Amino acid sequence: MKNKFYTYIQNLQDQICKGLEAIDGSTKFREDIWERPEGGGGRTRVIENGAVFEKGGVNISAVHGKLPDTMQKMFGVGEADFFACGLSLVIHPKSPMVPTVHANWRYFEMYDENGNIINQWFGGGQDLTPYYLFEEDAKHFHQTCKTACDKHNPEFYPNYKKKCDEYFWNAHRNEARGIGGLFFDYLKETENMSMEDWYNFVTEVGNSFLQAYVPIVERRKDLPYTEAQRTWQEIRRGRYVEFNLVHDKGTLFGLKTNGRIESVLMSLPPHVQWVYDHHPEVGSEEEKLIKVLQHPKDWF
Repeated sequence: MKNKFYTYIQNLQDQICKGLEAIDGSTKFREDIWERPEGGGGRTRVIENGAVFEKGGVNISAVHGKLPDTMQKMFGVGEADFFACGLSLVIHPKSPMVPTVHANWRYFEMYDENGNIINQWFGGGQDLTPYYLFEEDAKHFHQTCKTACDKHNPEFYPNYKKKCDEYFWNAHRNEARGIGGLFFDYLKETENMSMEDWYNFVTEVGNSFLQAYVPIVERRKDLPYTEAQRTWQEIRRGRYVEFNLVHDKGTLFGLKTNGRIESVLMSLPPHVQWVYDHHPEVGSEEEKLIKVLQHPKDWF
């Protein structure tokens, strides 16, 4: 399974990078191959200063070795070996009319002293972080997520949509990071779902990513915007940074397993503002977004 999924994310990385390069039209992803001293490594691809995308990364990694002490405590196990692979992406567009997007699909195995698998699971999801709320875009993104889920189980979308709303919650701000999507973790074998079934589900979601995001970019990338709207985008990006550095499990996992720091922190946008005690104008489009972020909604 680990070889099968790693091959999948290698191909998915190629597909996503080609799709995003095509819509940007002015620049390409830069690639870095890196190795982890304790075992494994990855392939980082970063796009910067494009016509559409200001900064973004589409990264894959496969790491293995002894499970670090911090992770042993998290999982409630003693010494063990592990393998983890995944694709993680964050795209920050230049225009405040185009939403930031994040996605991740991953697979994890843990082994006993004889090398036998004692635990394995999938995780991942995809979510959207707009700066201006276009309900048409929100519905499109969520409908694409729902369509992928419904092919496998009609309960998956409402369940994983709810988990996404709960996970991407900036508790110290009492607001969501964005308008959500899907979030799932610890997808393990059950009576109803084999690991092969979970593989089929996770790859279905992965394959839906470009269809979920690219049509939104195409609709919004050429809209005019003001300097004030750009400032709002940078203030909201500050909330994105706060979530990633305070709450995000993927960031913490990368830091605690001696992941490549440049790849772990590639999710951070290049231009951000923290304005003291900032509040949007009453009745404004900015306030409209905040109200939705404070009370996550169902889109259909």
